Amino acid sequence: MLSRSKPRSPGGEPPPLGAQEPGGAPRPEVRERQGTGFEWRSSQTLLGYPLVHVAFGKDARGKWRVAKGVIAIGQFAVGLITVAQFGVGFLFGLGQFMIGYTVLAQVAVAVYLGVGQVAVGYAAVGQVVVAHYGLAQAGWASHLWTPGHRDPEALAYFRQLLETLRSYLPFGWKI
Repeated sequence: MLSRSKPRSPGGEPPPLGAQEPGGAPRPEVRERQGTGFEWRSSQTLLGYPLVHVAFGKDARGKWRVAKGVIAIGQFAVGLITVAQFGVGFLFGLGQFMIGYTVLAQVAVAVYLGVGQVAVGYAAVGQVVVAHYGLAQAGWASHLWTPGHRDPEALAYFRQLLETLRSYLPFGWKI
């Protein structure tokens, strides 16, 4: 009859409870887990939030880690400036699904400017938009510029926006 032996450390002792394999994979005999993924916070804070918080994966309880900081980076994140799969970037957000003031994402929900495949905001650029000023393949906007509908006020707005963005670039850079 075949039997399975439990893994042992180099000294011949069973691994300590709570141990994980070297890539973060949990082992069945482990009672406590440290979680998977990664988390790091800067020691500098602003109003109690870390200046930078990076968080990926799940914690020991199996809950998703959420990055919360002035600059937040992770699968789920909330911050003034956020880079995440799903997140809230109060000033700027970059990711797959983002909500914020200015957003660049696949699905962008913005107060001011949203850029993405699907974008919503006061001004929005994307394949499908909902906005006051829209630049898209298709969308709903008070002033919309699409291949089939050319509103001159939308064109003037986006030209002005482009010139404003150019003024913030270092000398010699062009967009």
